[in-house]
Parts: sequence; C-alpha cells; structure tokens
Amino acid sequence: MKLPRRHFLHLAAGAMPLPTFSRIAMAQTYPSRPVHLIVGFAAGGGYDVAARVMGQWLSERLGQQFVIENRPGASTNVATEIVVRAPADGYTLLLVGLASAINATLYEKLNFTFIHDIAPVAGIIGGPLVMVVNPSVPAKTVPEFIAYAKANPGKVNMGSAGIGSGGHLAGELLKMRAGIDMVHVPFRGAGPALTGVLGAQVEVIFASAPSSIALIRSGKLRGLAVTSTMRLEALPDLPTVGEFVPGYEVNVWFGVGAPKGTSADVIDKLNKEINAGLADPTIKARLEDLGGIPMPMTPDEFGKMIAKDTEKWAKVVRAANIKPE
Repeated sequence: MKLPRRHFLHLAAGAMPLPTFSRIAMAQTYPSRPVHLIVGFAAGGGYDVAARVMGQWLSERLGQQFVIENRPGASTNVATEIVVRAPADGYTLLLVGLASAINATLYEKLNFTFIHDIAPVAGIIGGPLVMVVNPSVPAKTVPEFIAYAKANPGKVNMGSAGIGSGGHLAGELLKMRAGIDMVHVPFRGAGPALTGVLGAQVEVIFASAPSSIALIRSGKLRGLAVTSTMRLEALPDLPTVGEFVPGYEVNVWFGVGAPKGTSADVIDKLNKEINAGLADPTIKARLEDLGGIPMPMTPDEFGKMIAKDTEKWAKVVRAANIKPE
C-alpha cells in the first residue's frame, strides 16, 4: 500500500522524537530497582561512612535502596573495574576519589582509562589533610620542620597509608616544593600509619582530619598545618602549609561516577538529588563532622576537577618516580 506523501511525513516526524521520549521516560522511572554504589575501601572508614550517609539520603529521596558494596583492593582499581564493566544503566555507581586521579599515572597497565570510562555524576565532599608529627619531634611549625629535615637529610621518616595514597603524594609534594629529603615508609592503611606516628616509628604523616583531630586536641600528636589553601574550621589555630611553602595545596575529595554511556537524564537526576542532600542541614552537618566540606557541583564541573587533579598528580608521580607496590 502506498501512503500519501503528507501522511508518510507526518508519521516519520512523529517517530523521530522516540529516543528522546524513551530517555525521559527512563529518567522519570529511575530507579525502579536497588542501585549499587561500589566503594573501593573497607567498611568503617571516612569514605565508607560518607557513602552510607549519601546512600541513605538517596534511598529516601528516590524510593529505592542504594546498597553500599565495599570492594577494596589495588588502591580502588578493583572497584573501578567492576563499574567500568557494568551496564551503563545507572544501577551500578562508583564512589570516586583522589586515588582515581593518582592511579591514572601511578599504574602503567590498567584495564580501563578512568577519565574516559567513568562518567562524572556529582561531587560529595572535599577537604585537606593535616600534617602531624610525633611530639618527640622538636619542630613546632612548618618552617621549623623544614629546617629540621634539612639538618637531617634522609633521616626523617614520613609514613603514609600506602604507596600512591593521598598522604604519600602530599609528602612528596612537600619534598619537591621545600627541597627536603624524607624517607617514605608505607603502611597498610591509614590506621596503621597513625599508629606508626603515635609510636614514633615515623616522625610525620599527612592524616585525614577526622582521624587526627582528637589526637591533636589530646596532645598525642602535634598538628603543624593543614594542606588546603584555607584554614580548617575544626582546627582554626593551624596555619596552612601554603603560608610557608608557596604553591603548596593538597585536597582530598570524593564523589560519584557511573559507567561511560549512562543516560545524561539519569546522571542529571542523581546530580540533582545529591546536591539537594549537600544542601540539607542534617546531611551537611554529618558530612562536616567527617572533616569534609560539601562539594556541590554539576557533572561537568566535577569532571573538570577530576581532569585537573589527574594532570597535577601525574607530574608529582613522574617527578618522584613513584611506582606501585
């Protein structure tokens, strides 16, 4: 049967918007089943707790369970690969963080390219590390510590949660900027690194704010400075490292990513709800208690931040010739 030209064009015009309508319909019905948020860290740490806070918020807002699934290993690469291989349907998400930006250069052979294979969804929180020393170290300020390290080249031990961790890179950046020589001592996690500096096995570490605040206040550790460009509200008496070492800045951060190809409508829906959580007074307070600063941003802004940090830490990894364990 031959259709009249006008009738044919009418039908064709009506069919063209179907993909758009299907995407909109998917976003409107999403999520229709539980969503898994893959976390590349063990349960109980700051990243995990923040993921659970946001997961609970999203569960209540979107009416489906957001399940936190801990898959530690290979400095979050195990978790990332799980999400890269998952269907791009919004039901498998990744908690992304500074490690993701560092790993891009630290590991020469990965089965994925993070910046291309993971789509940015939303930031959650960011914040500085805290430069802390054992009280036996004579330095009480950053300049005094730099002078102490220069007077004892190769004799000052710097602990970290492991090779390529945020704390490790923060120390390497200080070595480069201040021209000092410290021996890196990697521990198997942030907890053992804290134990190491408490027991004077190492002189200094760059610790997360939540793990170090109580120890600084009790006098068990001495805080010298924070690594951000602004002082931390929870530790207002501590200066920034950058006040003494020009250009020095380290911020740890994390947010949510999804497999490449995930619908922009689904990503925008998740971004909107996560940002609403960051604006909620209760959620905001809980995240700030973890030592973080809420980081609302668009997917595009989050992607640009990831790209910027990937480039920044690539230079440090190469200059310090850091190799994975």
